Amino acid sequence: MSNVRILALVGSLRSGSHNRQLAEAAVKLAPEGVELEIFEGLSDIPFYNEDIDVPGQEPAAALKFREAAGQADGFLLFSPEYNGTIPAVLKNAIDWASRPMGEGVFVAKPIAIVGTAYGQYGGVWAQDEARKAAGIAGGAVLEDAKLSVPESVIRFAERHPSDDTEITEKLAAVVKQLADAASQPVAA
Repeated sequence: MSNVRILALVGSLRSGSHNRQLAEAAVKLAPEGVELEIFEGLSDIPFYNEDIDVPGQEPAAALKFREAAGQADGFLLFSPEYNGTIPAVLKNAIDWASRPMGEGVFVAKPIAIVGTAYGQYGGVWAQDEARKAAGIAGGAVLEDAKLSVPESVIRFAERHPSDDTEITEKLAAVVKQLADAASQPVAA
């Protein structure tokens, strides 16, 4: 495997976010030949609106996101759960990635969705919603590449996810599965 680029999108903007920490752990766990980068700037992208999504006039933050996503071979999304569903910032990124319809930056690229949340199920509802939205946006969602870490506030109260052996083993498996899928030629 060589020169595989995976772009990570973190659905929590909170400083000290456990999902952000999980993404940082994933960067460290990327296999040789895989560049896993956390996209910075989701909070700067305006809410999707066709009136401002005009070729040559897109908002700079949205254009920056689309350019970074266009260079990626795959995507790793980190979703907490807000009120039982996907955070708005992550859904907004998926909306921008979906356009133009049928030609968006997610089309035919592998996507894995993982995360952690305060609740006892680790955010599975939000992650399922993110899988649904990313698939409708054209992504090749890896349905069996999952990691939902429950009770994040307790589990990561005194340690970073990268110091949790159980989590790093499971996260490394997801990253490898995604990297393997991303290294395959995209079907036309």
